[in-house]
Amino acid sequence: MALLSVIRRWHLRQHIPIREIERRTGLSRNTIRKYLRSDAVEPQFKLPDRPSKLDPFAEKLTGWLRQEASKSRKQKRTAKQLHADLVALGYDGSYGRVAAFARGWTADRLLEQQTSGRGTFVPLAFAAGEAF
Repeated sequence: MALLSVIRRWHLRQHIPIREIERRTGLSRNTIRKYLRSDAVEPQFKLPDRPSKLDPFAEKLTGWLRQEASKSRKQKRTAKQLHADLVALGYDGSYGRVAAFARGWTADRLLEQQTSGRGTFVPLAFAAGEAF
C-alpha cells in the first residue's frame, strides 16, 4: 500500500498523532509533516542521469547477448567471459555492471517474448450454460 495514503489515513481519519506515526513508520516528523502538506500521490525522488562506463560498449554487449541467446546453454559464454572480452576491447569497469546489464537485458527480452497477458481477454462472468 502507498505510504503517503497510509500516513494521511492515520492522521486525518484515525487522528493518530505525528509522533506515533513517526514511531510506526520510522520516518522523521519533518518528513511526515511534508507528506501531509503536499498534494502528491506518491513521493518522487530525483535520480540524476549518470553516464556509465559501460555506455560506450552497450551496443557491442547487446549484440553479443543476442548471439548468445540463440545458442544452447552449454555453448553460451558466461557473463565473466563477456566481461573478459570487453576488457580486451578497453572496458575498465567492473564485472558487476556487465552482469547487471546482462540480467536486465535478459529480463527485458523475456517480457518482450511473453505472449500470455498481452491482448488476452478472459471473461470473469459467464451466462448460464456458457462456461462449458
